[in-house]
Amino acid sequence: MCSRKKYIKYSGLVVMLAVICICLGFFIKAQQDYFALAQKPTGLTETTATEPLSYSPVLAWDKDSESVYYEIEFFADKPMFLSPTQESDKAIFRSYAIFQNHYNAPLQSFAADLLGKKPLYWRVRGMDLDGKPYTPFSSLAELWTSGDKEAMGAPEPLTDYNNGNGSVLLYPVYHWIPMTGMVRYEIELYEGNPLTDKDAKLVDTLHTDVAELYDANPRYSNRDFYWRVRATNEEDVPMSRWSLPKRFRTAPADRWEVGVLGDSISHGGGHYSYGPEDFEFSWLRYLDFPTINLSESGDTIQMTVKRFDRDVLPFKPKYLLILTGTNSLRGGEDPKVVIEGLKKIQERCRENNIRPILLTLPDVNPDNIAHVFHEPTADDWTERFGEVNAYIRTQVHIDTAAAFPRTDGVLPTPFAMDGLHPDVAGKKLMGETVNSSWTEVKKQADDEMKQFEEKEGLN
Repeated sequence: MCSRKKYIKYSGLVVMLAVICICLGFFIKAQQDYFALAQKPTGLTETTATEPLSYSPVLAWDKDSESVYYEIEFFADKPMFLSPTQESDKAIFRSYAIFQNHYNAPLQSFAADLLGKKPLYWRVRGMDLDGKPYTPFSSLAELWTSGDKEAMGAPEPLTDYNNGNGSVLLYPVYHWIPMTGMVRYEIELYEGNPLTDKDAKLVDTLHTDVAELYDANPRYSNRDFYWRVRATNEEDVPMSRWSLPKRFRTAPADRWEVGVLGDSISHGGGHYSYGPEDFEFSWLRYLDFPTINLSESGDTIQMTVKRFDRDVLPFKPKYLLILTGTNSLRGGEDPKVVIEGLKKIQERCRENNIRPILLTLPDVNPDNIAHVFHEPTADDWTERFGEVNAYIRTQVHIDTAAAFPRTDGVLPTPFAMDGLHPDVAGKKLMGETVNSSWTEVKKQADDEMKQFEEKEGLN
């Protein structure tokens, strides 16, 4: 009998130790997972009982330029334990694929009986392209609400043009916080503020099904532009108020000394979900001097040549930085065609007293391009790029391609996740390369223009 008691006691101890070991194993694994991730999101919207938000609030947190999108969780009560690396079964609502660091939470769809009575709780984490966590979940934030606060009545513009280097674009991108449940948006573009200027002129009306729109038309005027956006249904019937107008200015009268002409590598954006309005993804942001961005996403060499007179000559910058041809070459275009296109741009520059400065084409990463965009790259892209860059290096140029390290002969993933558009680290490297060469290359461009003028008898 005594031995049986000892056996039972011993067995219970073994079970207890086993449970402790399992729990410890889970804890260690969670810690390992946690430290393998980037830092958790911070800067979450703060609310209190005395400073609540509406029943349709806009929540925000600090942008993480290495996260592709975000996942958010809501709770009715504050859980006793939450894993920072795992989704919680205590969440009453979860949303995936939030492609900006703002979210109009649909509280009335999942917490209507709690609103205005007690706080909700929420947290957010960054995700990578493949749907895996890039960051741990943030700390839990309280969300107090009140029916006395006005609900979100219109989309909120996010673009902030004319705010530092790289923020003046000939082809703007309109970006806003979407309204939950809304499926379509209407944008109006004006010369002049439609709220305060009786002479404001409606320039264009645009429609889109997402909360971002790349303008397909060059927008320049010596008057300031203003744009506003509202939600509509699928038949374009208004479903919200207009947002407050947002200003931007792209004016030839401002006499820009330096312009940049090219495709999406110069237009801006990267890391799959960031666009030209995310200026940290523009290499122009990191220049020591101001520029006007005359680039357009999607350009082939033929497209850049074709729009030169329309897009460059109204501004006639003294210097034009030119980076184009990547889309053509990766698609299999003959390098000689790209070189002839670059020569035409150079000729048009000199004929109009503009000093052309070519930039070499950075490598691409075909595997990453296929993974992200599901697009093929010409098998002999290296040779094609090499032939064009060899020509560029015989001209007045800046060697942006040489600034990137090469891993297995391709653009390393840490510099461009999608294999084509350099991310923040890559754009910084490009900007720094241009800065380090700028004084000398300007002198070379001036000397070349002087020689051209003497040859043409223009002096």
